[in-house]
Amino acid sequence: MTFKLINARLRGRSGLFQINIQDGYFTSIESQTNTFTPTEKHWDVAGNLVCPPFVEPHIHLDATLTAGEPEWNYSGTLFEGIERWAQRKPLLNREDIRSRVLKTIELLIGQGVQYIRAHTDTTDPSLVGIDTLCELRDELRDTIELQIVAFPQDGILSYPNGEKLLEAALERGADIVGGIPHFEYTRELAEASIKTLIRLALKYNKSVDVHCDEIDDPNSRYLEVLAAEALFNDLGAKVTASHTTAMHSYDNAYCSKLFRLLAKSGINFVSCPTESIHLQGRFDTYPKRRGLTRVKELHAAGINVCFGQDSIFDPWYSLGNGKLLRTLDFGLHICQMMGYQDFAHALDFITTNSAKTLGIENYGIELGNPANFIILQGSDDYSVLRNQADVLLSVRKGNILMQREPSKILINTQW
Repeated sequence: MTFKLINARLRGRSGLFQINIQDGYFTSIESQTNTFTPTEKHWDVAGNLVCPPFVEPHIHLDATLTAGEPEWNYSGTLFEGIERWAQRKPLLNREDIRSRVLKTIELLIGQGVQYIRAHTDTTDPSLVGIDTLCELRDELRDTIELQIVAFPQDGILSYPNGEKLLEAALERGADIVGGIPHFEYTRELAEASIKTLIRLALKYNKSVDVHCDEIDDPNSRYLEVLAAEALFNDLGAKVTASHTTAMHSYDNAYCSKLFRLLAKSGINFVSCPTESIHLQGRFDTYPKRRGLTRVKELHAAGINVCFGQDSIFDPWYSLGNGKLLRTLDFGLHICQMMGYQDFAHALDFITTNSAKTLGIENYGIELGNPANFIILQGSDDYSVLRNQADVLLSVRKGNILMQREPSKILINTQW
């Protein structure tokens, strides 16, 4: 498909632009000086924002749309969520997973997402989740990019044959090695699990994404082990620490030491604000902890950090609607990143930062890149965030994935 976008705005750049797209690539991006009349080959953006696609860096697609099956998570805790998921796992089959995942992906595409990292449980001897997600990844390759994390929900070393199942998942096509050290039975097993997943990542040349210290316990300090292993094995940007909510409870002296290691290691961070504010602090009376990692401080230190949704209507979080802008809104509020400069670059947390975490190449509105983009109803990051703007159009490789008419409100002024 060949066409031209006119009257377009771009992030961080003033004025209007015209953008040519040919054979699925951006072939020119120029300041607009003329007034155009739209034709069949012109798309009038009408002063709205042309933005790189949203990136969902952390979600459990195999568990979406299962809340209340067979029981609800009444306590709202992380660990009851794991128990409820253990009840649901025996009911998993290919058709069940495919149906729910396709519905969820459709929801995400409708909200401007074109890249997804999906954590998929390996503590299921059938590995049906891994097989089904890998199948869908290949099947949907031209529509959306899926990265599959082999995630040992019940532990690598504390679950029977957990290490063998994790390795089997990698051999069956999973892209990334996962872990959950704080859920292992002992400190020694937790540290050994990190060394195990790093060994597997090196053996199979895979990236790493670990559910790390997702707990309020200030003594849960496996992040330092993960960062050190990343540093010593020169894995750097191929390693992601997800959640790290215990950092909310670390004392500042320890964090000062820790941040030196984190910066040297070059690892990435994913925070899931809606999930963490819901699950953490459950053992507190008052004051209650927010339970998010130190997003503001990580960002200020130049460490890559991004936001994900984690769950959509599953045992851990019974809401969720696919809207990363909502997640971003929560994150900025909870982390007290409410200054104008925070707003001016807010979309980084669900676009460029997430793309860096996922290692996406040729991402962004740049000459020669694949024509992957969305149009948001707003002129800049601030207006898009403040108004929780609609995604009007999503295009991948020059082909339209979804289109939405701009919303209009008619108000009777004869009061």
